[in-house]
Amino acid sequence: MVVWLWEDILMKDRHKLGDELWTVYEQVCIAALDCQRIDLAEVCIDLLRSQFPKSVRVERLEGMLLEAEGRYSKAEELYNAIIEKDETNMFARKRQVAILKAQNKIPEAINKLNKYLEKSSLFSCAVFRFMTDFEAWMELCDLYLSQQDYTKAGFCVEELIMSNPHNHLYQQKFAEIKYSMGDPDSMATARSYFAQAVRLNPNNVRALYGLFLVSIFSSCNLATAAGKVSSKEKQSNIKYAAWAAQQLKDKYTTVQPEEQTTQTRVLDSIEKMLESLTEKTAN
Repeated sequence: MVVWLWEDILMKDRHKLGDELWTVYEQVCIAALDCQRIDLAEVCIDLLRSQFPKSVRVERLEGMLLEAEGRYSKAEELYNAIIEKDETNMFARKRQVAILKAQNKIPEAINKLNKYLEKSSLFSCAVFRFMTDFEAWMELCDLYLSQQDYTKAGFCVEELIMSNPHNHLYQQKFAEIKYSMGDPDSMATARSYFAQAVRLNPNNVRALYGLFLVSIFSSCNLATAAGKVSSKEKQSNIKYAAWAAQQLKDKYTTVQPEEQTTQTRVLDSIEKMLESLTEKTAN
């Protein structure tokens, strides 16, 4: 969209943008790289370099161009040069992680990102900024998940929750990780965090599904462990599952007519799972 707006609308009247033109060139360059429009990105970089010959921001774009062309070694050299001039440069360090990820060197990317986030006594101000880099923590979480290291992925999300406890997406993410772990303690934790995510945002349908499913499966597991778990815990799971099911039904009543077939199938599945849960617990 950005490339289209530039080529079809803005480019012919670019002289009217004044000093904003250089910011637009930067945005168009990034969008062009995303679309693999190397030709357009090169034009933007050449114009920016002529206007700002010593700019680190232009050097960043040059590094991204090298990445888009698959010249990872050259891009790494450029980012190292940027870091030598400014050891606290966050962008260059993140791009180094992106290079490793693009080459499917996930363990190396994890190690690099950990080093980016870890404390350093030499740069107290930079450390504070790095440690509160929410995007980096989430990226590290996803990298750990790609390696099925749920414990460390959960630790990353816990860091995010401590920084922003009212973000329902962090609560949901942590719940999903615990749900994936599957053991009884993790499932109980998942239920609690799914419930908190819904409490923070009642319109979070994904968290509602999570709360419903974790309650269903926890109850089924508890039903097979009769005598080891109190009936109060079983009933609590049924209560959560029934409440989440009702909330989901209410959400689906507002769907468009063309989506009614899908709506009916989803509601039927929810009803069957809830009925099965009630029968198994009763038995």
